[in-house]
Amino acid sequence: SLPAGHRFPMEKYGLLRRRVESSVLGTTCTLKIPRPATDQELLTVHTPEYLKKVLEGGLSAKETRRIGFPWSPELVERSRRSAGGTLEASRAALEEGMAVNLSGGTHHAFPDRGEGYCVFNDVAVAARVMLMEERAQRIVILDLDVHQGNGSAATFRGDSNVFTLSIQGANNFPFRKEPGDLDFELPDRADDETYLTAVDEGVRRSFAGRDFDLAFFLAAADPFQGDRLGRLNVTKEGLETRDRMVLQACRTHGVPVALVMGGGYASPIEDSVEIHFTTVQMAREFLSG
Repeated sequence: SLPAGHRFPMEKYGLLRRRVESSVLGTTCTLKIPRPATDQELLTVHTPEYLKKVLEGGLSAKETRRIGFPWSPELVERSRRSAGGTLEASRAALEEGMAVNLSGGTHHAFPDRGEGYCVFNDVAVAARVMLMEERAQRIVILDLDVHQGNGSAATFRGDSNVFTLSIQGANNFPFRKEPGDLDFELPDRADDETYLTAVDEGVRRSFAGRDFDLAFFLAAADPFQGDRLGRLNVTKEGLETRDRMVLQACRTHGVPVALVMGGGYASPIEDSVEIHFTTVQMAREFLSG
């Protein structure tokens, strides 16, 4: 359950879109409403049995509790469009060098189940579709959400075409981690220096000796010191430095990057929105710079 007084976690996405629309980004960027991901696209990752239960409202009470949201047709539509947004961001990044989904990062969804506010794994679906369409041969997932992307790690275990990096809270959800290709465990209350040292090493080791055609960057806001569910002590300035480090690494290695927002549960919620907005601003600067 969410901490007392915490706003519904999806609310920040609408607030972020309005913040982008009302800023100069609203006139300099192309904002699109994504199409829903198709059944065929979702089935590149998710099992037919799980997809059927989600679409038809057949999830058990236990499965619904594990996801954390009550089932509704609106939840299905929103989950489809979140995955569709990451698919479109992937294609746009491959054409233009960089693109952003103002949602996404639902990395706790496994092929056969959802959990942790995640129904479909948008990044996993987009990666699989890009590989199947032969738009990319090698993909890296740079997951800087404080909560390990266990669904992504499990999905791509043993898949040499997709490399997963996770910089995660050691004592945070999920409490049973799924080994990825490169995982960094951070202690509670880790500060900017500790966090950014891990980011630097993780990104350098991910790119070392490997050629990627596409990167996914989960630019989550939940490492922030004011996050209810983060347990770290990273400042907004530290997260801005993180974003710059990751985007610069992708530029240096000539790898197009699709950004997704991931988690962010600050109180007040406007802190999470501000962190995400700064990420979008920086992506725009890199794209035009």
